[in-house]
Amino acid sequence: MTPSTTSAEKKPGYTVFGRKAKGGLSKWAEAALCALFWLLVWQAAAAAVGKEVLLPAPLAVFQRVASLAATGEFWKTCAMSLVRIAAGFVLAALAGGVIAVFTAFVPFLRTLFSPALSVIRATPVASFIVLALVWLQSGSIPSFTSFLMVLPIVWLNTHAGFLSADGELLEMARSFRMPRRKVFAKIYLPSALPYFTAACGTGAGMAWKAGIAAEVLGRTALSMGKEIYDAKIYLETVDLFAWTAVLIVISVVFEKLMLLWLRRMNRRFAYGGAKDAV
Repeated sequence: MTPSTTSAEKKPGYTVFGRKAKGGLSKWAEAALCALFWLLVWQAAAAAVGKEVLLPAPLAVFQRVASLAATGEFWKTCAMSLVRIAAGFVLAALAGGVIAVFTAFVPFLRTLFSPALSVIRATPVASFIVLALVWLQSGSIPSFTSFLMVLPIVWLNTHAGFLSADGELLEMARSFRMPRRKVFAKIYLPSALPYFTAACGTGAGMAWKAGIAAEVLGRTALSMGKEIYDAKIYLETVDLFAWTAVLIVISVVFEKLMLLWLRRMNRRFAYGGAKDAV
């Protein structure tokens, strides 16, 4: 028995939700409308509150962002935060990938590393930051915190990717006595790359959250976290919203660019692996 057809499905060019499948709004237009909706909600909430110190209006925040962007100090601050957090993220991605290679092929090493990584996953970010304040200089804490938050994510996902390699391809490689290096490059690596890419996508957001939290608590010089902390201390709510908006934009752009590059690498390796595996 087939499901009943809704009125929206009966109309040509419409989906089950009643929106045009062809000739409808573009993806960019939909995104713009959604952004406009939430800006109006924000404006309405700010008007209802009526106190800028509690909730500033969108226009005031955007004007503040524009005035900040006109200064060299703003760009230096953003660049320093980006470098610190990106360094921690890249080191964690590399270390997690390398550890995953060893633990996937040497089971004892998985047993050896698992307790340490489990402790990292279970410990609150704030605890690591406080400990890091004792061990490290303030400028190193954001990188250190980002590294610790991203490492378990990349390791666990990439490890699972290596273990998910196609058994039939591996059996065929053994039958043809393919060299181990080629088996790794053409079968294992294409299998693990999608998992690694997904882990980096998740880890990028975690790196920014942990890194900015470290900058806030450590009051790191020339950092967005310190600007956010100072804005909160002096009740400069417009500045607080402005720096938060800048942080969100930089975080999203960083994640999108990183994922774009990884997906291109993924497609290249996947194509090469499928083409040359046998």
